Order: sequence, then C-alpha cells, then structure tokens
Amino acid sequence: MVEREISLKKEIWEWTKAILIAVVLAFFLRSYVFATSIVEGTSMDPTLHNGERVIFNKAVYLLDEPERGDIVIIQHPNKNYVKRIIGLPNETVEFKDHQLYIDGQPVNEPYISPEQRQETEDFGPKKVPADQYFVVGDNRDISKDSRNGLGDINEDDIIGRSEFIIFPFDQISFTR
Repeated sequence: MVEREISLKKEIWEWTKAILIAVVLAFFLRSYVFATSIVEGTSMDPTLHNGERVIFNKAVYLLDEPERGDIVIIQHPNKNYVKRIIGLPNETVEFKDHQLYIDGQPVNEPYISPEQRQETEDFGPKKVPADQYFVVGDNRDISKDSRNGLGDINEDDIIGRSEFIIFPFDQISFTR
C-alpha cells in the first residue's frame, strides 16, 4: 500500500513537471518567438485577406535585417498593420507609370497582379531615412501605408515577419 502511494505521488509529480515545462515553453514561444495576428481590411489582397489569421516570427529580426518583399507586422500606437517592405534604409523609392523603382532601377513585383499594378499611382521619389523602411500594401489602390499615412517605419516598430496563414483552415499556407 505504501509503495503504491509513493508510486502514485511520483507519477503525479512527473505529470506536474511536464505540464509546468509545457506552460513555460508555450509562454516563452508566444512571447519571444511566434505570435498570431488577424488581417484587418483588404490592403494586402490578394496575398492576405480580411479575417485571415497569420503566425508571425518575432525572433527573425534579432538575427537578420528585414528584406525587400517581407510581409511584416508593424506595431503602431492604435493598432498593428500588416504590410510588405519595398524600400530599405537609404534607398530612394519611386512609383512612375505604374512601376516601382528603387534607386532609379525598375523592380519586379511578382506578388501583385497586372491589374493592381495599373492602380498604382505615381509617387516620389522619396529617400528612406537610415533605420527606417518603406512599406505598402499589395492592394495599392486602397492601402494606408508609407505613401499616405503611416510614413516611414522605424526598425523597432517591426515586430515580426509573417510566415503562415493558419485560419481559415482551408487557406493554410506559407506567406513567404
């Protein structure tokens, strides 16, 4: 009987340790590595749609710099935004005749359709300050972004890179 009680106590202790380790690990991952965000609005159509939930990588920019084409989560005082980086620090961004130019060179943007490209109005040239990024939505016609309200984005305001769509379940896919 005593042996059985000791065995039961050991088993309960092992389960308690396992649950505590899982909770601590989940808290660590959620706080420092991965988190979720909900896409609000249609500014990232057709890449991301209103109501989709994405997992974003919070740790990636601790070891690396944001790159052109990354879909990022931007922390803003009133809400978070999901946008695509197109201009890097110290580059000159310009939209002319529905074409993106970086430092005077045309840039291919395979993530937007020809129809969306035709909706892109002329802008710039605009030099991106050091330690800041120029972001736009893929749905250029309606996006609030660096051209019209968000301005250039400080590197510290970029809280992660979108990696996966996880909801709705029939849309599960990579966002990169």
